[in-house]
Amino acid sequence: MSEAADQLFLGRQPILDRDQRLFAYELLFRSGTHNAADVTDGVQATATVIVNAFAELGIAAALGNCRGFINVDEEFLFSDMLELLPRQSVVLEILETVPPTTAVVERCKALQATGFTLALDDVIQLAPEFAELLALVEIIKVDIQPLSHLELMQLVMKLKPLGKQLLAEKVDSREQMEHCLKLGFTLFQGYHFAKPSVIAGRKLDHSQLSLMKLMGLLLGDADTSELEKALKPEPGLTVNLLRMTNSVGAGTSETITSLRHAITVLGRRQLQRWLQLLLFATDKQQGTANPLLLMAATRGRLMELLAEERSPGNAPLADHAFMVGIMSLMPALISLPIAEIVAPLGLSRPVIDALCARSGPLGALLHLAECGETGDLETLTAGLRELPELSLKALNHAQTQALQWANAIGKEDAG
Repeated sequence: MSEAADQLFLGRQPILDRDQRLFAYELLFRSGTHNAADVTDGVQATATVIVNAFAELGIAAALGNCRGFINVDEEFLFSDMLELLPRQSVVLEILETVPPTTAVVERCKALQATGFTLALDDVIQLAPEFAELLALVEIIKVDIQPLSHLELMQLVMKLKPLGKQLLAEKVDSREQMEHCLKLGFTLFQGYHFAKPSVIAGRKLDHSQLSLMKLMGLLLGDADTSELEKALKPEPGLTVNLLRMTNSVGAGTSETITSLRHAITVLGRRQLQRWLQLLLFATDKQQGTANPLLLMAATRGRLMELLAEERSPGNAPLADHAFMVGIMSLMPALISLPIAEIVAPLGLSRPVIDALCARSGPLGALLHLAECGETGDLETLTAGLRELPELSLKALNHAQTQALQWANAIGKEDAG
């Protein structure tokens, strides 16, 4: 395998609907540390990244029932390799840099005729020359950042008659999200990476299935390792378990080092009572899993795998890495600063330092995981330099395993 093909990278950014349910993911592909100037055949290089990503990284399996938005520039738009992508699983996102020439419009018509869904990226104005292209796409992604409230409203008024799905991207606050909702946007992207106020006030919900499974394990006198395995895909339950373990009722001031440790400290009788309370309190009409919780579980699993790759056999480091991963998204989930969240939980100092100051080996792993999700190649490369034991190939493999693990969680919860 060539170096370009070996250095694959995958990130994904959730796209949610008006009810904040998961609609799709935008997939971010990179070809490693080499830039385009080092490649003699740009089309072939891009095609190699895409083909290897689907064949080697198993994106189709990682996506589950969701579709993936893929950025398509002008060069790749005309590549035959594009047609190898699964039509029902992807949305071709035409970048704003693609000129709306006659050739581009005809190519888009041909792709649409073969079953591809098209989207137009980063729309900030309704330029006349884009009229034909806008008529072809099904989804219009509006970059709300450079637009004032008035400009955004005027743009939406022009786009609505086209009958397309409008996606608001780069939404940085709850206020922006609510404004876009009022304007009629049906899809949203970006707020899960932004400020905690984005989804302020949301409780950490737990599926009836997960609670019943844990209860069954307890009643069946399952090993602590089995309980730990059942809790790992449930970041919300894990955080509440830590709170319970460190509450006055639990009567402990002991530093918690892992999920297994928390279960042992709390005790099975208290754990069973806690689960019974949650079963009574859980909304029986809740829908699909919160995408942010799935993302937290994915990040935790990714960091656990990277820690195992970095220090094979170091179980405490892997446990700490998983804890840092799931805890790092709690500010967005419960709208509290991370320092306030970790203060009463009795976490170990390396975990606290990683979460609050992004310091130490765990902080470096967290930084790497965050770069992997946003697709920022420059900061990703810098992050890998901080962790010389890890390669892009190892990161790709761990990312794929984590995505597939999280997707399996989603399927089980839906079942």
